[in-house]
Amino acid sequence: MKNFSILRRRLAGATALAALAAPGLALAQAPANPAFAGKTLRIIVPNPAGGTSDILARLLAPRLQEQLGATVVVENKAGATGNLGSDFVAKSAPDGLTLLLTDIGSLAIAPSVFPNLPFDPVKDFAPVLLVAYSPHLLAANPALPAKDAKELIALAKAKPNSLNFAISGTGGANHLAGIEFALRSGIKWTYIPYKGGSQAINDVAAGQADVLFNGMVATYPMVQGGKLKALAISSAKRFPSAPDVPTVAESAGLPGFETGSYQGIAAPAGTPPAVVAALHGTVSKILATPEMQERLTKMGAETRPGSSADFGKFIRDEKARWAKVVKDSGAKFD
Repeated sequence: MKNFSILRRRLAGATALAALAAPGLALAQAPANPAFAGKTLRIIVPNPAGGTSDILARLLAPRLQEQLGATVVVENKAGATGNLGSDFVAKSAPDGLTLLLTDIGSLAIAPSVFPNLPFDPVKDFAPVLLVAYSPHLLAANPALPAKDAKELIALAKAKPNSLNFAISGTGGANHLAGIEFALRSGIKWTYIPYKGGSQAINDVAAGQADVLFNGMVATYPMVQGGKLKALAISSAKRFPSAPDVPTVAESAGLPGFETGSYQGIAAPAGTPPAVVAALHGTVSKILATPEMQERLTKMGAETRPGSSADFGKFIRDEKARWAKVVKDSGAKFD
């Protein structure tokens, strides 16, 4: 069963990546930027292949290559709930040629979870932009006897600690979403850490765990394929690509509950402002194309345009928000 599960994950990842490579995002090619032309630009994804960050990075890479005149490669540097890859970028040369594309929630949460973190998510990065927001899906194995978040809460209260909640890594954004949900609804369940979101998704589908919160981009295809069932969505309002899935706020009776996968790009601190501005402008132009907007909507994501300064403020606000959740929950992450 274990070998079959591994094979299934590899096949699923290959299928998703092949789909992303399909042509169709027409964008007039810009003159090569001298800061990037003829050079190699690396996008570091601090998680395994197949997750939301990886999917978005591989979607952007060929378009960035066309626009910047650089060779753009995506590298997965997974480990320590994304901290390994994030630290690598933080300590890279500040020349705009090594970028981090990650779930900003996990990056902002890290200082509250890992006391010996070797980098500071605010001081050690130059924010470029927020790429996309993908709400978390509260999804379960189809055999779980709960059809929505309200029934899930009732089930968890009837059998405390009996449900296994899959997480993509200890202290990540979906882990904290689970903690906030449990804290506000008064339930207890057991967190099962995995090495990335794709592994967590597949093991819930296989019945080796019961439920999870995970970014819609990576999770919704499994719902559409009948491998998972969606109980609720963590956005503030129902999402256009899944209008029949109720929000956590309405389904679980938790007003204001909003979490998700906020994917963003950051460069090492000290990267020249002109280079940051060039990256911001190029990625923003790519994201604004009708073809990209349509692709993201179908995947279960949306762009949230803003400046690099706006993105920096968002990181600081998220850091403060999740520090409070961690403190209030009393959760331990040893």
